[in-house]
Amino acid sequence: MGGYRAGVQALGDVIKPGLRVLFCGINPGLVSAQTGHHFARPGNRFWPALHQSGFTPRQLRPDEQGELLGLGLGITNVVDKPSARADELTKAELVVGGENLVRKVLAYQPRWLAVVGVTAYRDAFGERKAGMGEQGKRIGETRVWILPNPSGLNAHYTLPKLAAAYAELEKVSAGGR
Repeated sequence: MGGYRAGVQALGDVIKPGLRVLFCGINPGLVSAQTGHHFARPGNRFWPALHQSGFTPRQLRPDEQGELLGLGLGITNVVDKPSARADELTKAELVVGGENLVRKVLAYQPRWLAVVGVTAYRDAFGERKAGMGEQGKRIGETRVWILPNPSGLNAHYTLPKLAAAYAELEKVSAGGR
């Protein structure tokens, strides 16, 4: 794969048409790219937050990511290129990734797109004042929500704070469009 480090590959989406929520990471970390599983780095709090917020009946492991589809959930990324840290991405890569994400959302039409990472969302969509929670922007009929980044590098959000933020979306998304 052009430009990717040895042993590192692009990560496939967990997606199908009509999902309740399509979670969107910034880009795959190196552990995720090596294992082929989203949010796979030990210390990433995505899977615990997903469970503690009520999205999943039990805490899934990264290698069980396919089970999300049966729950009406999926995962993609703004940028496909793996990196050790999201801040290694250029603004141009995020803008192109945002354009690709819009096409993907229009094709698959989830009810909600949940971007995990406000800074990446701001850069990808040019919305400098975006904050956490529901956005005024829609992509087609898809509503947009920003969640905190579950990376262990985002120490500002403890696991209970992450789970509470994810639980807000779980409640809203469970009510339909």
